[in-house]
Amino acid sequence: MSTPATTAPSAPGARAGQAPGGVTPDTIMQTAMGFMAAKHLFAANELGVFEALGQGPTNLDELAARTSVPRRTLRISVDAMVALGFVVRHGDSYENGPVAATFLAGRTPADLRPFLRFWDRISYPAWIHLEDALRTDIPKAPGYDAGEEATFLAGVEAVTAGPAQALAASYDFSAHRRLLDLGGGTGSISCFIASRHPHITGTILDLADVVPLTTERVAARGLSDRLVAVEGDLLKGSYPGGHDVLLLANVVHYFDGERNRAVLQHAREAVPVGGRLLLLDFWTDAGHAEPVGAAMMAGEFAVQLGGDVYSVDEVRAWLENTGWRFVEHRPLAGPMSLVVAEAV
Repeated sequence: MSTPATTAPSAPGARAGQAPGGVTPDTIMQTAMGFMAAKHLFAANELGVFEALGQGPTNLDELAARTSVPRRTLRISVDAMVALGFVVRHGDSYENGPVAATFLAGRTPADLRPFLRFWDRISYPAWIHLEDALRTDIPKAPGYDAGEEATFLAGVEAVTAGPAQALAASYDFSAHRRLLDLGGGTGSISCFIASRHPHITGTILDLADVVPLTTERVAARGLSDRLVAVEGDLLKGSYPGGHDVLLLANVVHYFDGERNRAVLQHAREAVPVGGRLLLLDFWTDAGHAEPVGAAMMAGEFAVQLGGDVYSVDEVRAWLENTGWRFVEHRPLAGPMSLVVAEAV
């Protein structure tokens, strides 16, 4: 996943507060104004700015006609996208920049529009309560209705597409035959793996209310003969047997250390010696500060789930205490990476 190498612009007069020694408040202003940049991006996405520009470069009048947005307020949105580097302006003509054209115009398989909608409609309102979540160690996000659940799942599927493709391309699945995707959601990662490796069949385990959607998504990808969705609870164990590789993707950050150790113990009981476990998540360094994207996501997991991000050292200790041997840690795409373990 690629993003523009830009940040929110410095606030007017920021350098007026320059301290002796050349220290300025620029990074404070840039970070504090970050919510403005994010909300401008979310609004442009919902207004259809990038989709409309995907039809070709145009002027403001034509863009207003394409989007059915008043010309005056549309100018505010599209010029903000120019300022942030998503849209390019040549005189009176606007066109998508490379990042918007690739990820936001709806004209390539790499479509991040559902992820922006997830952040706008699900995450953004919840982050208002971040301080309370951190102060009390209690998640503050409300329960989702059916529409919000669909937005949530579509957003997660969109943002994990890059790491999922990287996993399917970089990990050697030739020694495996049966995949068990634990907490697999819509099954998108299993579908990427199965599509790239025709010899792989598997099971996608998730809660009862998710299974019908998973079954529908698997069928839409033409993989119903190789992938099946079943109901199960990660924390209760008794995972289906007969698999030689387990996938635990975007799950560890839901839980605290005790519950993660329990999940890893249940997983170990589901495979024979030599079985592999693939843990895809926002793994960090020992100080939980790198990669930066993973450090920021810790707030998302705290306010939404009561969860956290964890270091490679932490997961390695959990694995060694639950019957696994740590094999390797490798980057995938963006702030997500892969930890590989083997049953001993």
